[in-house]
Amino acid sequence: MRRVRHNDYGPLEPPAIGDWRPDLRVSVVIPAYNDQEGLDRTLTALAKQTYPAELTEIIVADDGSTPPLSAPGARVVPVADGWGRGAARQAGAEAATGAVVHWLDADMILDEEHLEAHMRWHHLLDHAVVIGDTRFVTELGQEGAPSEYVAKTLASTRMLRDAGAAAYLLHTGASSSVRADLLRAAGGVDVTLNMAEDTDLGYRLAQAGAVFIPDPAARGWHVGPSTVMLREKEVHRHNWSYLGDLLPDLRWLRTHPRRQWRVPYVRIVTEATTYEDTRATVDAALAGTVADTAVTITGPWDLLTGERRASLDDPHLDLRLLHNLYAHEPRVAFAGNAPASVAPTPFMLRVPAGWAPGADTLAQLVRLADQDTLGLVSIALAENPEGVLAARLERTAAFARAARFTGPADDLVDEMFGAVWVSGSEYGFATGAGIEPPAGDPAKWRALAAKRAAEVKELEATLERLTAEVERLSQPAEQEQPPPPDGPLAALLRRVRKTG
Repeated sequence: MRRVRHNDYGPLEPPAIGDWRPDLRVSVVIPAYNDQEGLDRTLTALAKQTYPAELTEIIVADDGSTPPLSAPGARVVPVADGWGRGAARQAGAEAATGAVVHWLDADMILDEEHLEAHMRWHHLLDHAVVIGDTRFVTELGQEGAPSEYVAKTLASTRMLRDAGAAAYLLHTGASSSVRADLLRAAGGVDVTLNMAEDTDLGYRLAQAGAVFIPDPAARGWHVGPSTVMLREKEVHRHNWSYLGDLLPDLRWLRTHPRRQWRVPYVRIVTEATTYEDTRATVDAALAGTVADTAVTITGPWDLLTGERRASLDDPHLDLRLLHNLYAHEPRVAFAGNAPASVAPTPFMLRVPAGWAPGADTLAQLVRLADQDTLGLVSIALAENPEGVLAARLERTAAFARAARFTGPADDLVDEMFGAVWVSGSEYGFATGAGIEPPAGDPAKWRALAAKRAAEVKELEATLERLTAEVERLSQPAEQEQPPPPDGPLAALLRRVRKTG
């Protein structure tokens, strides 16, 4: 299996349609509600596919239609866990038996080669997410065109090859396919979402290491405009109310300076050593400018039992003090070992206890990683007899993809995403007496900065007025002007004339 760098699937060479022998079974999952006529058209198109019928199963997830939907040649499963598109997609996926799950809207009309176009990629890459070419038409038989947003995104990213970490934003449930094991690794479809469930799933598939491949040969037609086309502002108003909680890399949805979010942007992992050292690291992490940060402290927390003990002579005193300190801090978690992955959080920063990031350290490190979609940033903190003591910023998606291959994880991440070393002091890490005190309120400093900015703006306006007045008064007068009154302006004019 070939290793793909970032989302550049270009070096992959899928077989020509009609010139290969497939062996993977695909489950076509169609969430549906009440539109029997549209479903009939979709099922008719599926019956004509070039992909072998013996390798294809069709599942219709009926989301409470009245009367129940009829689907000859397909298996109909009722949606029992909730309702809506997310619940229907997940119900169909759980019923699927194929190696690949192919999502399809119930009002799609497919080219005969649609499934085959999708499936040839899954035979090449077990972490591919294939996106069909969905075109919108006003009536059957038209060629149609993709949505304006999709067309612009594909044109500006070389068909997503240059989209980097944002490739998932084009993931759509109208026509997309994914290996069933990758879908499970990403956590399946969120059954609570009735809109944007495909975007949320796309994001989590990205964190699981997916490569997103749009295939123009996987043609399909949607009769009539999409809901987004008809009611774009209302759709955004609805979806953005919760996507900010679920997709931390949509930074523009997270502008509030203090509130907490369901999925952190960065999770910092450090170990429980001494009370003072670990506290210095955790407190500094929580006081940084990246507000949506969470911390995991690793240690033998199961040793903290409730039997009688000498409080000051407790053999696990430091461990207990740390637990006391952060037991009710919702951004801090306790774990026996460092997590293998922090998905769906996109970044994990591993920091040795006693080393504290500066106020803007996290923001700078993530900015560096995002410039070239780096998978690993290693931060050299100090050198000791064992080697270099380092912190590590790891991109979740990069390490998830590396885990699919055999070999040292860091080397694989470097090959597929890139890795760099930087100096800890350059990025604000400190230890001991050099640690910044976490005192102070970020909101207060933002308010002070805004106040100073307003003062600067006012002073600039005053300077502009005075400059204009100086220029006016410096012009040769047609007649003798009376001397200017004494005051700040007069003093300024005297300095100008003296130096002029």
